[in-house]
Amino acid sequence: MKVAVAISGGVDSLVAAALLKKAGHDVTGVTMKVTGDSRPEIAAAAVARRLGIPHRVIDLRDVFRSRVIDYFCGEYRRGRTPNPCIVCNACIKFGALWEEAEKTGSEALATGHYARIERDGGKYLLKKGRDKKRDQSYFLYLLTQEQLGRTFFPVGGLTKREVKKIAADLGLPAVSRPESREICFIPDNDHAAFLESYTGESFTPGPILDETDRTLGRHRGIASYTVGQRKGLGIAAPEPLYVTAIDSTRNAVVAGPKENTYSTELVADCLHWISVAPPCLPMGVKAKIRYRHAEADAVVAPRAGGTVSVKFNEPQMAVTPGQAVVFYRGDMVVGGGTIIKKGS
Repeated sequence: MKVAVAISGGVDSLVAAALLKKAGHDVTGVTMKVTGDSRPEIAAAAVARRLGIPHRVIDLRDVFRSRVIDYFCGEYRRGRTPNPCIVCNACIKFGALWEEAEKTGSEALATGHYARIERDGGKYLLKKGRDKKRDQSYFLYLLTQEQLGRTFFPVGGLTKREVKKIAADLGLPAVSRPESREICFIPDNDHAAFLESYTGESFTPGPILDETDRTLGRHRGIASYTVGQRKGLGIAAPEPLYVTAIDSTRNAVVAGPKENTYSTELVADCLHWISVAPPCLPMGVKAKIRYRHAEADAVVAPRAGGTVSVKFNEPQMAVTPGQAVVFYRGDMVVGGGTIIKKGS
């Protein structure tokens, strides 16, 4: 099979390419160009040569800008905290990149994600990666049956240690490269500065309020804050204060004690169900409200307008509008949606 492997120079995607080549597939490395930084392209090309596979750079800057960066900026303007990697996976990596690869005869796309795909009858199931500390299924809940049916995750059944050993045995130089946790288009991780530079708009300072609307201090722009944040408030108080909400209509940040960041319920929209029908009745799941969040027992129930409520058995900290809530049953990803508000 002719397989396009999305590679960036990182060890996971390079091992994915090596495993597919070893299995007898006709492998081509493809690298997305989404910013002006050419270093990932150079690194990917160098290792593709070492693997003995052809390599292409596909310029996706325009579609990346319109589908990912504009979305990212728009969410911050609304006082929400977006997750651009989820949108990028669905629209760019498994969307636009695949479309370009398909034009040159590729029959499938592979990546270095720590996740697994299994076929169950006529459906494809998205499951967690074997390495639970590296599992990336949270970022993939928007993938469709069509996308899953033409995708390989070659390292999904391996641990990171096993991947590094394979890479070391192959002499791949990326083994020693530190892994980045930054957003690819904001390499210095300064979200507020990027937003002002990209949009040409300044975020206006405003009040930091308590939950009775008493002014506690001033913020430097709502894009610099997210729910659950403790550091950077600049407020002297007898107990630590945390961001409990962001009110874009009043350009206000709301702060309070840690216990005020907890809630037992949220509402989500933009739902996507991978291999099950949208629930008509309440459904028990494990719910994950951000990538590093430990899954928690919850019940998902349909609401009017295509939304769902998610009620947790135990209060959860920092339910954040704009972030994804992803639903699991065991190792299987059932679906997910975008958090629009927290409940009590």
